[in-house]
Amino acid sequence: MSEWPDLLARVAQIVAADRDRIESRPVDASASLDELRAAFGGPVPATGTGALALIEEIAAAAAPGVVASAGPRYFGFVIGGSHPAALAADWLTSGWDNNIGLYVAGPAPAVMEEVAGRWMVELLGLPPESSVGFATGATMASFSGLAAARHRVLADTGWDVEADGLQGAPRLRVIVGAERHATIDVALRYLGIGAGTVEVVPVDGQGRMATGELAGVLAAGEPGPTIICAQAGNVNTGAADPFGEICDLAAEIGAWVHVDGAFGLWAAATDDLTAQVAGAARADSWSVDAHKWLNVPYDCGVVVCRHPADHRAALGVEAAYLVQGGAGAPRDGLDWAPEFSRRGRGVPVYAAIRALGRDGIARVVSGCCAHARRFAAALGSEPGVEILNDVVLNQVLVRFDDSDDRTRAVIDGVQADGTCWAGGTVWQGRAAMRISVSNWTTTETDVDQSVAAMLRVHQSLV
Repeated sequence: MSEWPDLLARVAQIVAADRDRIESRPVDASASLDELRAAFGGPVPATGTGALALIEEIAAAAAPGVVASAGPRYFGFVIGGSHPAALAADWLTSGWDNNIGLYVAGPAPAVMEEVAGRWMVELLGLPPESSVGFATGATMASFSGLAAARHRVLADTGWDVEADGLQGAPRLRVIVGAERHATIDVALRYLGIGAGTVEVVPVDGQGRMATGELAGVLAAGEPGPTIICAQAGNVNTGAADPFGEICDLAAEIGAWVHVDGAFGLWAAATDDLTAQVAGAARADSWSVDAHKWLNVPYDCGVVVCRHPADHRAALGVEAAYLVQGGAGAPRDGLDWAPEFSRRGRGVPVYAAIRALGRDGIARVVSGCCAHARRFAAALGSEPGVEILNDVVLNQVLVRFDDSDDRTRAVIDGVQADGTCWAGGTVWQGRAAMRISVSNWTTTETDVDQSVAAMLRVHQSLV
């Protein structure tokens, strides 16, 4: 008899039990690094272990080292908790084990991914002619958008970067805000442009690019192929750059605008928050994560590009043995994202959008932002507690007793307490606790319990 039914049924039981208790268990892992290495380490096994017995052993050994990041009181990073439909669809994707680099290797998952991409464009209010690629996360999504940008701005000078590389190419100008996300620098490194070559624009008190300063930076440099990197959702404050003004300045010189919208771009899917990203749809490319507010399992980033020909020229692959091309040919995933071979990341996205619908997605995003405001109001009203940012989306920066040491001590205490998990950051030279509300299951009760734990730890240190 096949082992598949018993094996997969047992995995489902283990995961279901874990999800059933995720709201009541301590959020942080309890095992130390040494304990986990002892549990999983040792020499290469001399003989194999049966799959069912092995899964039982892995699950038991891993349990104390698994963080409840999928639960409603994990606020440490901008991390969603997978929706049931998305998780189940992800399991189907693994079971099918199709390579969605090529349509012919998995037609059904490939079409679901195509549809999911079109739905993403519509939900985010982006140009309907845009192309879409599914990557591992916002890092590679930004890489993909910036690769398309590199192709276009250099092609406008007569340089074929895909054929001739960057040696001898016209110098690229890349303009970034001082508060850009680190993954923009990483993407520029991967593209051979170099993080150290960027021209940095000062920002305002919330981390938004100052467009007056941008105009000065553009005017001060030598004219040439130019890429401007803007941001929807500062990772500390949640603030978004003034996209309309940025795009106006870019249009004057023919610059390409890329928007890093890993989580903030989802504001466009709501009625009450869309003003936060006004003008973002005028850009040329966008990166966004589905494993944040869409709450699909890790990992899934999405690149959207207004100019499909440039997108495909930068990333597309051709070989004699591949079955692709021709008029009316189906969409091949390898033309739109860096990986040649990959799983069907668009399938969980398709399932999440089907399960939630436009209204449900808007409720998730708006609800998380309302919870962030609740955090800020409750904490900010307490003596010795200061909210450092304007809470415009889901990010809250909290400082205790105007002290770096006390703030870090509260963060350590909250993590040890186990009620919730929030991380630390440094904002404008001051230590802060950073609260990121991204999980579709978080409730007002979760916020209130977390606030109580934070204040309890703070008061214990006074």
